[in-house]
Amino acid sequence: MFDFIGCILDTYLDIKHWFKTKKRRKYEKENNLPKSIVWHPMTKPLLIFFIIITPIIFLFSFFFFKNENKKRTTKRMLEISKLLEAEKKQFGKFPSALKDIIRNNPLRSNLTTDYWKSTFVYIPSKDGQNYQLTSLGGDGKLNTKDDIQYSSN
Repeated sequence: MFDFIGCILDTYLDIKHWFKTKKRRKYEKENNLPKSIVWHPMTKPLLIFFIIITPIIFLFSFFFFKNENKKRTTKRMLEISKLLEAEKKQFGKFPSALKDIIRNNPLRSNLTTDYWKSTFVYIPSKDGQNYQLTSLGGDGKLNTKDDIQYSSN
């Protein structure tokens, strides 16, 4: 029902715009004036809408998705830790390199990088019973405050 009413109102505005344009063109011809722009009635509200809504959407997305990479990286690190635990369970120690958990599985090909496209820093202990997994964070530098660390002990 509301769609039908909206369609009728939209058609009314279009017809009103056509008559206004026709009247304006007739006036311009009679007075030998150049053609001017006759704006559609919905132009001004839509322009105001986009001027107001665009910054709001930008600010909302900036604050809402600010920590999204950190959450996703932490989730990926938990996934890696599960795979490393499975390796330890099977072989008795953690692998010497992080790429060993990929094992030619194409679904795990991007597992060694975080969501900032940096490779994880994987440091196993000398005896292979513990490890430390570090994401370089947003700045891509090691040992800064935005690093995300995970260890097995």
